[in-house]
Amino acid sequence: GKRELKEEDCESELGFAFPKWKKWWILTVIFLVQTSMNFNTSLYSNGLEGISEHFNVSTQAARLGAAIFLITYAFGCELWAPWSEEFGRKPILQASLFLVNLFTLPVVLAPNFGCLLAGRALGGLSTAGGSVTLGMIADLFESDRQQYAVAYIVFSSVGGSILGPIVGGFVEILPPAQAWRWCIWIQLIFGGAVQLLHLFTVPETRTTIMMNRIAKKRRESGEDPNVYGPDEIESFWKRFTFKELIYTWLRPFRMFLTEPIVLTLSLLSGFSDALIFMQIQSLVLVYSQWGFNSWQLGLAFVPIGIGYIIGWLLFLPAFKRNQRRREKHPEDEHAQYESRMSLLLWLAPCLPIGLIIFAWTSSGPPLHWIGTMFGTCIIGIANYAIYMATIDYMICAYGPYSASATGGNGWARDFLAGVLTLPATPFYTNIGAEKGMNLQYASTILFCIAFVLVIAVYVIYWKGPVLRKRSPFAQSLAQGATEFGGH
Repeated sequence: GKRELKEEDCESELGFAFPKWKKWWILTVIFLVQTSMNFNTSLYSNGLEGISEHFNVSTQAARLGAAIFLITYAFGCELWAPWSEEFGRKPILQASLFLVNLFTLPVVLAPNFGCLLAGRALGGLSTAGGSVTLGMIADLFESDRQQYAVAYIVFSSVGGSILGPIVGGFVEILPPAQAWRWCIWIQLIFGGAVQLLHLFTVPETRTTIMMNRIAKKRRESGEDPNVYGPDEIESFWKRFTFKELIYTWLRPFRMFLTEPIVLTLSLLSGFSDALIFMQIQSLVLVYSQWGFNSWQLGLAFVPIGIGYIIGWLLFLPAFKRNQRRREKHPEDEHAQYESRMSLLLWLAPCLPIGLIIFAWTSSGPPLHWIGTMFGTCIIGIANYAIYMATIDYMICAYGPYSASATGGNGWARDFLAGVLTLPATPFYTNIGAEKGMNLQYASTILFCIAFVLVIAVYVIYWKGPVLRKRSPFAQSLAQGATEFGGH
């Protein structure tokens, strides 16, 4: 009869067994893919002037193209997520990259503004984003060894967003009519390059898909004529009814709304990311006081990048310490899960601290502009640390559902960033305007929000085990395997 191939039968042929250089090469390509996806979200904003002139719309209306891309991107990540687990990472990522590149064309060649918005909306929706790239880490690394890989990919995710304005600042040296088109062409060139690189150098890594191929090879070579891969025994449509599909699609949103841990961490993560996208709109207002030109404005995002690098470097020794702690206390729940957030207890307060520094140094000359950059650098450290630690913790606490938990996290980041892109400029211009304190007041309000959200990190750190016991999902991990046939 038919015999199903088990993981232990072919361990040496799976992604976990790839040599180190191969794993890190795959990760590097994924790093570039993820960078290009986040680059697409932000570079558009450097073409605002040209777009509003060309289509005869206000700058605020032109910002819709940035907002709509982020909002559809948030849903795109969710819609693509379950498929890469069924059909394999490679075809799904290729399909996503192909569509994203295709939909830059209606943007750059748009006959009218509606067409441009449609292109941006479809481009965002086609982006598979973190749901696939983080999934590939799970294919290559055992869960207790994956922190370094997660740190690497998280850096590309946050780094891509600020690469946009840095590159865009130099593009803006061109006259606006050309600059906005170049902003879109550059996205296409970068996107096309990473798609080809991925197509030719990255193999399939999804474990079940690899097992199907190994089984098929063994049958054909006569080595084991009765062995079948996990997906060959039941066809796809038998395993995946329409009801289950909707269920899988809604799971990230259900977790987002019913899991206090996912909700709190996702809101914190989303807020810190939305801050960066609000700054993409507002740094213009701040630095024009010092008479920055377009490329100097772009370079004003470098301190955020320096913050990201500092955050990344601070995590590397923390992983080592954390690994030792987990090996020492295998039975202690707190050491296994919450201890992954111990560094965040020190770095999360950087968010309100950075904001308050930024707020009260942003009044323009006679103050020197370096003060604001010190503030944005500290915000950068916090943004990296928050994303890194929340994802690491969720992957661990939710096991098989980690894709849905981190999916909720990613959704909140992009959705909030998109929703807050439009009000950013009025928010920074109107609040406290009659006193001429608009920039300071606006950032101070953000400081208050950040302060409240950061307190939540401490609550989860200390009360995590209790919250997980009450959690419908973390509990159903025990029963879930039997209930839904392990989906």
